[in-house]
Parts: sequence; structure tokens; C-alpha cells
Amino acid sequence: MLKLLFTNFAALMLALMQLGCSINVKKNEEQGDKKVDITTPVGGIHVSQGADPHATGLDVYPGAKLIEKDENGDDKSANVNISTGFFGVKVVAQQYQSDAAPEKLIAYYTGQLKRFGEVLECHGSWKGSHASISHSSDSSKQLKCDQGSGEATELKVGTEDHQRIVSIAPEGKGSKFALVLVEIRGRQDTI
Repeated sequence: MLKLLFTNFAALMLALMQLGCSINVKKNEEQGDKKVDITTPVGGIHVSQGADPHATGLDVYPGAKLIEKDENGDDKSANVNISTGFFGVKVVAQQYQSDAAPEKLIAYYTGQLKRFGEVLECHGSWKGSHASISHSSDSSKQLKCDQGSGEATELKVGTEDHQRIVSIAPEGKGSKFALVLVEIRGRQDTI
């Protein structure tokens, strides 16, 4: 996930350099962590692999292990924050695996998410940390389930502009799951 983000930022960085911006790229060789901070007169972009487990506002299921990379070497944890005077987007995503059955994770995270409002339970194919984030023309900004089929469960709470998502799917004798926070703001809002 982050590999794609870093690749796409190369073109953006070149364009932003002409606006008088600062670009700071840090890479921790020992841990493989990458962090990019771009600051321009119109806003900033901050991307890092090292997402704080508590940044989503949810606890990590006891005994779960962070999945740092998938079988293709793509990162499974990210913290992206884009902020301008006109809009802002913040996405925090982390993927884990657990020996617990999906039903246990669903019960645990339904309880966790209830602190933030009514929990919507959706079923479909596994999206992991690429949880379905969409904006509709509906002014209520209520969350909705995507059409689909599959063994995965997606728990959602909040509104389209401020949502927490937990994606859960069976994997072997246990489960894999992703914790995602999405915050979107317009000019008058703050993140």
C-alpha cells in the first residue's frame, strides 16, 4: 500500500517543488520504516508506515500480531494525512492476524465501536486496510454497505466524513483483520 503511495508522490513532489515547498524523506534502514513530509504554502502531505495502534481509537485484539508486509512485500500499515486550507484527509490503517475465530473478533470490535455510535455490519469480500470508503450525493452522509458476497465482515461506525472501520475475514484456523480510521474535512471543519 505504501509502496504505491510513495511511487505516486514522486510526480507530485516535482510539481510541488516549483511552488516553494519543503520535502523531508526519512527511512529507517534497520526497521524499513519510511516517512515522507511535504510542506507547501497551500498545505502538507505526511505519510508514514509507522501508524500508532491507538490512532484509530480502537484497541488491538489481545494476542493479535501486526502484519507489516503481505506476500508481495507491500506494507500493511499506513498513516496518511493531507491537509490544505480547502480540505483535509486523514487515513490510518493497520492489518493484523489472530488465532481467534472471526465471530470472536466481530463481538469484540462491535463492543469497541459502540462507543462511537451505531455499528453497521456489512458482509462481502475481504478488502482489509483498503476498506470501502465512498462519498455519496446523499446529504445525510450515513454509512452504507457495499453490494457483494464473501466471507468477510466489515463493521463501520460514524459518517462518511468521520468513520472507523474494522474488516474481519477467516484465515486458516484464525482470522485476519484491519483497523481503519478515515477523517475528511471541508474548509470549515477540522481534523
